Amino acid sequence: MKRLVMVLLFAVIGAAVAGGYWYWQKPAAGDGAGKSEKAKGKGKGRGGPLTVSAVQAVAKPMPVLIDAVGTVEPEQSVQVRAQVSGVLQAVQFKEGDKVKAGQLLFQIDPRTFQAQYNQALAALARDKAQLENAKAQQQRLEPLLKREFITRQEYDVAVTSTKSLEATLQASQAQVEQARIQLDFARITAPISGRTGQLSVKPGNLVGASGGGVPLVTINSTDPVLVSFSIPERQLEDIRRFQNEKGMRIEILPDRAGAPVATGKLVFVDNTVTPQTGTVLLKTRVDNSKEAIWPGQFVNVRVVLTVEPEAVVVPEVAVQPGQDGPFVYLIGAEDKVEIRTVKVSRQIGSEVVIASGVSAGDRIITDIPQALRPGSTVKVADPAADGEKKGKGKGKGKKGENKGAEAKPAEAKPAEAAK
Repeated sequence: MKRLVMVLLFAVIGAAVAGGYWYWQKPAAGDGAGKSEKAKGKGKGRGGPLTVSAVQAVAKPMPVLIDAVGTVEPEQSVQVRAQVSGVLQAVQFKEGDKVKAGQLLFQIDPRTFQAQYNQALAALARDKAQLENAKAQQQRLEPLLKREFITRQEYDVAVTSTKSLEATLQASQAQVEQARIQLDFARITAPISGRTGQLSVKPGNLVGASGGGVPLVTINSTDPVLVSFSIPERQLEDIRRFQNEKGMRIEILPDRAGAPVATGKLVFVDNTVTPQTGTVLLKTRVDNSKEAIWPGQFVNVRVVLTVEPEAVVVPEVAVQPGQDGPFVYLIGAEDKVEIRTVKVSRQIGSEVVIASGVSAGDRIITDIPQALRPGSTVKVADPAADGEKKGKGKGKGKKGENKGAEAKPAEAKPAEAAK
């Protein structure tokens, strides 16, 4: 009995499956045309060519570049400190001002140094007077010595006194010079031209001459400036080969995608490779009259070594990564798709320079469909034709709307006549 029930159950399931299949395959009324269209569309999707977007690889001049990240440095930087101790009387500039070499920046109370200078001048005047008296005494004794009215010893004492006063006079002159320098140090001037930084001491404070203290202000030159950057040691050979060429230049870009704000020449190549990083330090001097870059700023550095006149270029979107290296989809003979492994030389913006694998004039697929396979037949989309079709479609729609609008009043006239 149990076996009979199982047999009946399987028979019912089989009948249900057969009925469902028959219902699915049964053509409905009026569906013959639709079914044939579906079949045609299905066949077209499987066997027809894929529509793709493609461009031709072009040959054009492209620069040979080395990109790096650099740091802006002032060509000159000076920490201004007091060389004498005293009370800071006045500050003759504002923080952040541009100053010129020799411009007065700070004034320290000069009264003490003025008094020392006056004292040194007085001592110098005294020594001069004593020296003149000693010379006169020596001149008076000289004829007396010839007549033997005085002894040689008396005359030698006069000569020694004159020489001693001459030495004293020289010492007094040195003291006067030292006092004058100390007085000049009370006036602190700018040693270089540049832009001042933050002021660390306000007027009224006591400043000292100790060299280890905080500087009064730091002045950095902002025009020109240096940009230091490092490159891998394998690129040093290229730098040395082109550094004496007129075409080589270095561009500074705050934003890698933007335009360069400064251009300069290579002025320094370090004499050793940094062992920890395997890089070489380089510096360039650039004009910065508009102060487009600032000391301490990180910038992008682009070294333009030379310009390759006939470089093969394709769009970045056309180059695909692969296990064996980058490749492109190329449209070959009879519009068949080929996979072509390429060697990328460099990338500049959205363009890729191809060293080998593609020639100028080759058609490269840029918009890659998911179903694209090697050997597939493709058709290149025509953007201009698509635009014309869209424009014509819009025009017909508008024309149809206008006709409909014109028809409405015509239909309304009989109604108005009936009224």
